[in-house]
Amino acid sequence: MSESLTARFPPHTRLPEERTSHHHLEDVSSVAAKPGVWRRALPLLWLLPFALIFSLFQLAPILWVLINAFQVEGNWSLGNFKEIIDSPFYLQSFSNSIDLALWSSLLGLLIALAGTAALRQVPGKLQDMVVAFTTMASNFSGVPLAFAFIVLLGMNGALTLLLQQAGLVDGFNLYSRSGLIILYTYFQIPLAILLLYPAFDGLQKDWRDAAALLGASPWQYGLRVVLPVLTPALLGTFIILLANALGAYASTFALMTSNYNLVTIQISALVAGDIFLEPQLAAALSLLLMAILLLVTGINQWIISRSRYE
Repeated sequence: MSESLTARFPPHTRLPEERTSHHHLEDVSSVAAKPGVWRRALPLLWLLPFALIFSLFQLAPILWVLINAFQVEGNWSLGNFKEIIDSPFYLQSFSNSIDLALWSSLLGLLIALAGTAALRQVPGKLQDMVVAFTTMASNFSGVPLAFAFIVLLGMNGALTLLLQQAGLVDGFNLYSRSGLIILYTYFQIPLAILLLYPAFDGLQKDWRDAAALLGASPWQYGLRVVLPVLTPALLGTFIILLANALGAYASTFALMTSNYNLVTIQISALVAGDIFLEPQLAAALSLLLMAILLLVTGINQWIISRSRYE
């Protein structure tokens, strides 16, 4: 019997039963592989709505700005940028915006650094309550914030009158550069605390004791241990605060309307103003503002890379 089978089927030849079972196994393996492919493709399908929203509200406006910034009466031109550079009015708007952003970011960062360091020393429950309140305060901005400052620190604000009666304030004007710096610094502090709070987890509790055993004073420990460890977080937080201040609009406009020359106010006036509309010029202003942020971000990344290398 075996000899007859060998004669009918040469060596290395599958029998019909073996061929059938082999094809059956291939079909089963292909069917089993399909759910794996679907499992890998399903997250991509879930990302489609996010990709669509991101494209409509992020990429499309940026593309519109890039195209229209170089358009003058339907032609490609650098005329919008030349008009901005030749205009002292627009140059002043950039100067005022950068001035407010720098001062409010520095003051907000310093106050938030001291507040976060103190917050890490309080008990856990109180710490959680303060963090929750800070999260709520970081969302308090725009028109409600401007109205609150007017009620408290306006010409006839409650806090202004109390300070004047106590002789601590004389001639304070909320509707000025100093008033705007206070307003900007206020909404920068909660954001800075939330950004710096996780960075303090990188500080080990026994480092202070080790530094004290080596004879380091608290100031030396802060300058030589704490500050180098927190430097990347401080620089990153400063950049975010700077971008937050440069892009601020609602609070400033509600407080000052058009009485203070800022880039964001000028962009709004050129896009939705009552007198004249120049969206291409607004696009050029927006592109220059984006270029400033990209430049500052690049410098920040360069400093962080050098500090890590060294």
